[in-house]
Amino acid sequence: MRARWSYIHAWICVFCLRAFRTFGIPDNEVNLLDSRSVFGDLGWVAYPKNGWEEIGEVDENYAPIHTYQVCKVMEHNQNNWLQTNWILTQGAQRVFVELKFTLRDCNSLPGGLGTCKETFNVYFYETNDEETRNIRESQYMKIDTIAADESFTGLDLGDRVMKLNTEVRDVGPLTKKGFYLAFQDLGSCIALVSVRVFYKKCPFVVRNLALFPDTITGADSSQLLEVSGTCVNNSVADELPRMHCSAEGEWLVPIGRCMCQAGHEEVNGSCQVCKPGFYRSALQTKSCSKCPPRSFTTDEASTSCQCEKGYYRTDSDPANMACTKPPSAPRNAISNVNETSVFLEWSAPDETGGRKDVNYNILCKKISTDLGHYESCGSHVRFLPQRTGLRNTSVMVVDLLAHTNYTFEVEASNGVSELTAPLRQYVMLNVTTNQAAPSPITVVKKGKTSKNSIAVSWQEPDRTNGIILEYEIKFFEKDQETSYTIVKSKETGALVDGLKPSSVYIFQIRARTSAGYGGLSRRFEFETSPYSVAASSDQGQVPIIAVAVTVGIILTALVTGFLMSGRRCGYSKAKQDPDEEKMHFHNGTLKFPAVRTYIDPHTYEDPNQAVHEFAKEIDVSCITIERVIGAGEFGEVCSGLLRLPGKREIPVAIKTLKAGYTEKQRRDFLGEASIMGQFDHPNIIHLNGVVTKSKPVMIITEYMENGSLDTFLKKNDGQFTVIQLVGMLRGIASGMRYLSEMGYVHRDLAARNILVNSNLVCKVSDFGLSRVLEDDPEAAYTTRGGKIPIRWTAPEAIAYRKFTSASDVWSYGIVMWEVMSYGERPYWEMSNQDVIKAVEENYRLPGPMDCPTALYHLMMDCWQKDRNSRPKFEEIVSLLDKLIRNPSSLKSLVNPSNRVSNLLVEHWSPEGCVFRSVEEWLEAIKMGRYTELFMESGYTSLEVVTQMTLEDLRRVGISLAGHQKKILNSIQEMRVQMMNAIPI
Repeated sequence: MRARWSYIHAWICVFCLRAFRTFGIPDNEVNLLDSRSVFGDLGWVAYPKNGWEEIGEVDENYAPIHTYQVCKVMEHNQNNWLQTNWILTQGAQRVFVELKFTLRDCNSLPGGLGTCKETFNVYFYETNDEETRNIRESQYMKIDTIAADESFTGLDLGDRVMKLNTEVRDVGPLTKKGFYLAFQDLGSCIALVSVRVFYKKCPFVVRNLALFPDTITGADSSQLLEVSGTCVNNSVADELPRMHCSAEGEWLVPIGRCMCQAGHEEVNGSCQVCKPGFYRSALQTKSCSKCPPRSFTTDEASTSCQCEKGYYRTDSDPANMACTKPPSAPRNAISNVNETSVFLEWSAPDETGGRKDVNYNILCKKISTDLGHYESCGSHVRFLPQRTGLRNTSVMVVDLLAHTNYTFEVEASNGVSELTAPLRQYVMLNVTTNQAAPSPITVVKKGKTSKNSIAVSWQEPDRTNGIILEYEIKFFEKDQETSYTIVKSKETGALVDGLKPSSVYIFQIRARTSAGYGGLSRRFEFETSPYSVAASSDQGQVPIIAVAVTVGIILTALVTGFLMSGRRCGYSKAKQDPDEEKMHFHNGTLKFPAVRTYIDPHTYEDPNQAVHEFAKEIDVSCITIERVIGAGEFGEVCSGLLRLPGKREIPVAIKTLKAGYTEKQRRDFLGEASIMGQFDHPNIIHLNGVVTKSKPVMIITEYMENGSLDTFLKKNDGQFTVIQLVGMLRGIASGMRYLSEMGYVHRDLAARNILVNSNLVCKVSDFGLSRVLEDDPEAAYTTRGGKIPIRWTAPEAIAYRKFTSASDVWSYGIVMWEVMSYGERPYWEMSNQDVIKAVEENYRLPGPMDCPTALYHLMMDCWQKDRNSRPKFEEIVSLLDKLIRNPSSLKSLVNPSNRVSNLLVEHWSPEGCVFRSVEEWLEAIKMGRYTELFMESGYTSLEVVTQMTLEDLRRVGISLAGHQKKILNSIQEMRVQMMNAIPI
């Protein structure tokens, strides 16, 4: 037996020489004991002494190899102990014991089955100091019983096959400075090849510019230790850097980070100074940046760059912006004098100074005729739109004196002009005004008076300032100023009739020359007689031109007729409870319903009654028309200014009713004002008032600087963020929610009928009901009772003229599509009949390019065929609010490969071509070069071709984007032609 064990020992040593030539440990493990690395004897204690036996050998480099073995399998009651030296824990609370050993299979030992074991035990004993080497079994705590995964036999020895086992056990929690390990053999044949004791740590690391030290793991196998990091040199903590050390020695869950201080940049985990010529000003940028144009720095660690001489940077300019200088003077300044106003125009400076914020200031001086020197023009002179901070290269100056010499200095400035010396860059213009309007009339006399008329006469103004073209007489019954009449006369007198007997009337008169109207005279009071008498004056009747009648009398008659007829004047375009459509009278007082409801002005017999009930009458003298900005169905649309008494001047849009209008046109024109006057919402166009008592009749609304939404989007294609576009859509939906709650159905909701102001606020406009919508004869589909904008209208409204708030929701979905496609025409060039057919067959518009999926889903909800399945405007506003609050929900975009499969893109030829083969079709669209590719890919019939998508074309081998689009458009048109296409 002894000889046999020596043979086993010799074989193990050969294995050891091969197995331990090289070994290493991971970075997160620290050895407390490694028998492989000990030179000389291990010095472990065996008890009894004839139990465990130390075998020493050397490897090929003559390094010692120590193993312990025992094989007393033939003897009964074995209890062999082996104790290590004292092991210092070095502060670890949990350690690991790695054992490498071989074990003999008891079945391979003849005669030893009764006493042979195939396991051994491992123990430990904690102490604060090294003790005597005597083994006292009672002091030891058992770690585990170790069994071999593989044991060797006699055959393995003969074949020189060594089955080495490795087992690792953890020990803890440890509470003392050190401990002993002990191995107990109860009758096995075992060779303990190596013993390694180690603990785990999270190794030193630099993460996010923070230093994290070596950290010993905790005592618990599931414990995470939070460790604070220290910022590297020249960095500061953006948020206190922390990481968690796991029981396996891994750094987890980094929190916070450090950032390089200004003037430094991150390089390989450290913060290095910016070199001369480079700077870093903000913690948000990682790298040093080269000094922007016209600036420099000669120091290291610069946080900004200095401007070159003659160049400047404002406090609000970002550090990465180039230094700039003031602009040069404006060029090519010209003036256009119109009586006592002048239009100044100029070209932008040759040099803007490198900035985009160039603006212009106007300095006005006049030459004093008495003193012969310049003086300020005074506060009465007005500049339109303003005197300073002009962004446009023109200005209108009004309220100048007639026949006066003026000098205007047009100065160019930008953001850095105030940083320079008082050196101004301007161009000068000298202007002499022409004749002015006449001065006010001062003398007015009463002539022949009767119970129904008064003859008045007057003297010419003291300063006519030209040839008097006509006079305007304004009169009204005393204390009834809101109901006045205007007549005109070529002479200095007029007979005013149609008056009440024994009534006092107020008269005011003004003259007009080619320069315009003068100011009104002071008020003159004249009274009619109860009967006809001759006044002291013999002046006869003078011809007059009547341009209006007393509105108050007409209104009185209308109200009387209304009360007598007892007709209902409340009408809601949406379905309502009939009780809500009535007005009620109590004790002679007119009472409206508690819920504000839209009232259809067409229920009034006289449009004047409706317009004066819902709109404010404005004196034409408060309005200044500046320029024509467009033409509508009823007349011109102008921009101008409105100055009401006691209020500041505001820009307005002015719609005028053209001369020669029909009665229906007048009713429709005033009807639109009566509708707008009932609405008060920030996303509905605001009506300022109307002018009906003089010609031309006008509707005055707020001025929207950016015009219609469709045109505005086309001009700014791709210039807005998705959030900005969603904000516009939210405003439109909010306005429509208000109209829906009022019971008003718009019927013509489209991007062309949405106006946009300078703050990108969208407002619903165009309440003209059944008016012609576009010049394009295909823009509206005529049915009995009016015109319908087919491309924007719900199918039930087209088929049955069933207009509801739900049909407005359908139109809103089309508006969404217009906005997200930057003003594309819905359904492109398809005819109205093709659009009707396609919608009826459940075709829908595809998602616009780069359209968020959430918005396209909302569009599709708005286009539900069942109107009851469409969302309410209140729900739409709520959804858009959620999208705005959660921008990440807008990141998912409509799949481009699916866009073209949802709708017919271009209209087919009028003749309706029919193809018999794929080859014939490709040749017809000039794509015959791809015939062979189609055939090879299996697209041999037109039916199969009509199912192709963009991905299919790419797989066929068509890579040119233009050819892909052309073929896909043709495929879509074939689907229409085939009529058997599968609806989506």
